[in-house]
Amino acid sequence: MIIGEQGAVDELWAKAERRMPTPRDDRPGQPVYVLEEAPEPGETGVRAARLDDLELLVPACAAAHREEIGIDPMQRDPEGFRWRTRAQIEEGRSWIWIEQGVIAFKAEASAWTPSAVQLQQVWVDPTLRERGYAKRAMRDLCRRLLERVPAVCLFVRPENAPAIRVYEGIGMRRTISYRSLIF
Repeated sequence: MIIGEQGAVDELWAKAERRMPTPRDDRPGQPVYVLEEAPEPGETGVRAARLDDLELLVPACAAAHREEIGIDPMQRDPEGFRWRTRAQIEEGRSWIWIEQGVIAFKAEASAWTPSAVQLQQVWVDPTLRERGYAKRAMRDLCRRLLERVPAVCLFVRPENAPAIRVYEGIGMRRTISYRSLIF
C-alpha cells in the first residue's frame, strides 16, 4: 500500500493511465509548504484585486501561466483566460501589489476551505525579482489570509529554489510531497 498524497496520486495514476491521454508534464516530488502563524508585516500595498485592475492583471496572470505551465494562455484561449481571471477577482481569490502602475506581485487562491487557503501562481514582475518583493508581499498576503483561515499552503516545483527560499523565509514549513500531472 502506498501512503501519502504523492503516493495516492501515484496509485490513482497507475490505475487510470491506460485510459487517459499522456500528460504533457509529470511533476513528482513537489514540496508542499504550510504556514499557520502570521509572519512579520511586509509593509506592502498587497490588496484584493478589483475589476478595474483586470486590464493590468490579465497580462501578469498570463506571464505567470507561461512561466509555470509553459503555455501562453493568450494564444491558446484568450477569451477563456480573461474570463477565468475576471472570475478569480469576482470570487475574491486574486491579490495584487501595484507599484508605479506595474503589478509588482500577484497571487491567486486555487482552493479555499474553512481549514486552509491554497495559493497558486505566486508571481513577481521579472524586473523586480531578487529585491525582496516576493517575501514582503507573501508576508502581507499570508497575514491577511490567516485572519480568515488557520493555514495557508501551496506546492512548488522542487527546482524553483528562489520560490522555496521565499516560502521558507517567511516561516512556511515543508510538510509533504505532491505529484502533479498536467494535461
